[in-house]
Amino acid sequence: MPGQPVVGVHGVLSYEDMDNRTVAGQGYTDSLWWSQLDAADTAVVRPPVQGNADHDVVIVGGGLTGLWSAYYLLVRDPSLRVAVVEQSVIGAGASGRNGGWCSALLPIEWADLAKRYGRDATIAFQRAADGTLLEIERVVAERGIDCDFARGGYLKTAGDAVQLERLQHELADARAWARTEDDLRSLTAEEARAVIDAPAALGGLFNPHCAAVQPAKLTRGLGAVVQSMGAVIHEHTRAVELRPGSVRTEHGDLRADVIVRATEGYSGELPGAQREVLPFYSSMIATEPLPADVWAKIGWRSRETWNDATRNMFYAQRTADGRIAFGGRGARQRFSGKLVDPLPELDAVQRGLRARLVQELPQVADASITHRWAGVLGITRDWMPSVRFDRASGLAVAGGYGGDGVALTNLAGRTVADLVQGEQSDLLRLPWVGHESRKWEPEPWRWLGVRAGETLAELSDKAEQRSGKRSRVFGGISRALSGH
Repeated sequence: MPGQPVVGVHGVLSYEDMDNRTVAGQGYTDSLWWSQLDAADTAVVRPPVQGNADHDVVIVGGGLTGLWSAYYLLVRDPSLRVAVVEQSVIGAGASGRNGGWCSALLPIEWADLAKRYGRDATIAFQRAADGTLLEIERVVAERGIDCDFARGGYLKTAGDAVQLERLQHELADARAWARTEDDLRSLTAEEARAVIDAPAALGGLFNPHCAAVQPAKLTRGLGAVVQSMGAVIHEHTRAVELRPGSVRTEHGDLRADVIVRATEGYSGELPGAQREVLPFYSSMIATEPLPADVWAKIGWRSRETWNDATRNMFYAQRTADGRIAFGGRGARQRFSGKLVDPLPELDAVQRGLRARLVQELPQVADASITHRWAGVLGITRDWMPSVRFDRASGLAVAGGYGGDGVALTNLAGRTVADLVQGEQSDLLRLPWVGHESRKWEPEPWRWLGVRAGETLAELSDKAEQRSGKRSRVFGGISRALSGH
């Protein structure tokens, strides 16, 4: 019955009987990425569902998971009748307003993954993620998706002795997991600052398996490609209920043998599914285009992605038009995972992020901030993403990327296509296939735990900066609460 759903791919997922329902609002229009889209693109109107219809596959969620799934299904079988249902517009969610890191990073630590699935499976998963960058680069080139793709790699810097020690441990751990100099290498302070001249950098690590992209261009471009391949895309359509064989929307029922749920951070909007995925806010600012003399001081010539070794780390990229897009935390977790879009505290978040940016790069102290925005990503309780398909019911689920979804969505889309079409590929042997994370604690314990973890992470960073020693108490409790 609506309002009493069974959670998971075997049961019914319903939006009915919810109080204070929220959806992706208009916050995406505040982002730098949306402002850079062509007017002809943003003017594209994809109509909502208009009455009942039959398809072979219906995908709920018009972000990168849903679009890559549609793409690979149609590559494998162009005759398939595929429909994508999006409650807002293509690119409105996390896929179109993230930091633009197309990275091979996994959200779960290798040791945690190996405890359940073993060393070989862990290494295979990481190598599959590495190869995904090449696949995305191939597709955007072949399909003419202009998304400012620049494979400059990933720089991680240390700003104090404790962070430097953390990077040394990270490098040693990588070597223990068969990662060579071709995957991760150590940089001296001089070498790190030669890449990006962050004055506080005492050293760094460089990982080549990362590219900078313009995520809204990637998502919108992929949407146009999928539509040209024959998929039907319905925007401004809320899926009311997902059940085997059909998706009920506000405007009609879509019937199909296969239903794919690709709702990521918005999955908790479904009654009974609130504890599957934690919707987690991440916020961003963007500077004005910086003049050539400022870039000459900073470097950053290959558009490397960049962050640091603090627990409350920032993340950044140099955009194709010469700005700095800079993100991090700022918005606190809402009780019961309630979503607000746009965030009312964005002005305060902007001030905090700008202060952090100037702290890291005093060369940009005079730069204006032209955009600020926030988005919601999805985190599972064990930080493990998954792809699942129950052939008996025809229901599939993919997501839980923990902020590393720009690349992992492509891997998920290929995996969904193989599962649905019965391909016996190497992808189906990866450990995230069929994985089910344990649920988050019920409220108020989840909210209290997440808030405590956020506070302890901040205290840990401050304690380490004051003492020059690792904060084992604050850091250990934070990891125990968050599972990461």
